[in-house]
Amino acid sequence: MKRLLTLSVALMATMGASAQLYYQDATNVDMARHSMRKEAHRREIIIPNVNGYKVYKADLHTHTIYSDGSVTPEYRVREAWMDGLDVMACTEHIEYRRWEGQFLQFLEGHHPEGAKASGNKDAKVNFNLANKLSADAAVSYGITIIPGAEITRTPETIGHYNALFVQDVGTIWDEDPEKAIRNAREQGAVIMHNHPGWRRKNLQMQEFENKVYAADLIDGVEIMNGSEFYPSVVSRAKEHGLFMSANTDIHSTTAMDYVSVGQRRNMTFILAKDQTLPSLKEALLARRTLAYSFGAIAGDEQLIKDFFMACVEFQVVNKNANGTTTMRLVNKSSLDYVLRFGGNPVPLNAFSSRNVTVAKDGSIKFTVENMWIPGEQQHPEIKLKF
Repeated sequence: MKRLLTLSVALMATMGASAQLYYQDATNVDMARHSMRKEAHRREIIIPNVNGYKVYKADLHTHTIYSDGSVTPEYRVREAWMDGLDVMACTEHIEYRRWEGQFLQFLEGHHPEGAKASGNKDAKVNFNLANKLSADAAVSYGITIIPGAEITRTPETIGHYNALFVQDVGTIWDEDPEKAIRNAREQGAVIMHNHPGWRRKNLQMQEFENKVYAADLIDGVEIMNGSEFYPSVVSRAKEHGLFMSANTDIHSTTAMDYVSVGQRRNMTFILAKDQTLPSLKEALLARRTLAYSFGAIAGDEQLIKDFFMACVEFQVVNKNANGTTTMRLVNKSSLDYVLRFGGNPVPLNAFSSRNVTVAKDGSIKFTVENMWIPGEQQHPEIKLKF
C-alpha cells in the first residue's frame, strides 16, 4: 500500500509538472501553448569599426530554386539574417537552371501552349526575378541585397564569375564568356572570379583567365568557397589588385552545412561607410575586404593588422619587480584568434581576455596564426612597444 501511495504521488507530481509546461492561449479557449517553445534568434556577430569604417558581414555567392539551389529567395534572405549577415548577393546561374523543367511540368495545362521545359539560353526566363524577390524580402530584415548573376562555364578551363551590382541579368548572356563578362561590366557590374581551384589539379591560371585578368575585367576573387581555401590566391589577389572574398556558394541550407556542425558560415567582411549599394560597391573596388571561413581570416597585410588591432585591446595590468610588464589582451569581437609568441599557439577566444608578459624593453611581438596575408610569410606579425 505504501508503495502504491508513493507511486501515485510521483505520478501526480509528474502530471502537474507536465501541465505547467503549457499555458492557455489568449484567444482560443480550447487551445494550450507550450511554454518552453523557443523562437529562433539572430546570431549577432560583433566586430568593432576599423579605420572609421563599419564592418559589414556579407555573402556574395548564393543560390536558390531559380537556378540550382534548394530553397526560395525569401528563405535565403531570412537565413542570412539569422546567421548575422548584413549583406547578401543573389547570384543565380545564367546558364544552369536545373529546376526549370520541373516548374513547367508542375504548371502543365497552365503554361502557354507550346512552351517547353528547355532549360537553355533560349528559354524565356525572367532572370531578374530572384533578385527582386530577394530584395523585397530583405526589407523586413534590414539586409542589403546586391543584385547579381553567375556566368557559368567549364570550371577546368574557363571558370565561373559572379557579376555583382547588375542592372539587367537578361542582357548579360553571350556564347563568348568574355563578351558575357563585358556585357555585365557595361552595366556597371563588379566581377568576381569564383572558386578558382574547383575541379582542378592545381591553381595554375588557364588561357582564358590570363586573358580576362590582363584586360582588367576582374575586380575580385574568392579566396575561400565553402570548405575550400586557396592560400596562394591571397598573393594573386594582391598582384592583380583584386578584393578578397569568402562565400558559402550555398545551395542547400547553412543550417545543414554550417550551424548543425557548430560552424559559422563563410563571410566577406566589407569595410564601408554605410550599408547602401553605392558604399558597398565603393568598398569592394577599393579592396577594403577580408575573407572569413571556418575561423581563418585572409586579406592584405595592413588591413589585416588594422582589423586585428581594432578587435583586440592591450591593457597594462602590472609593472613587475623584475622589469617586465604584465599585459592583458582583451578580445572585443565575436571572432577567435590564435596567437604565437614564439612557442606554442595561444588561443584568444571571442569576448575573452588573457594575460601575457612583455619583455623588459617594453616590446611585444607575435604572429596571428589564423590570419593569412600575401607573400611567403603567410601570417601577420604584430610588433608593439609599451
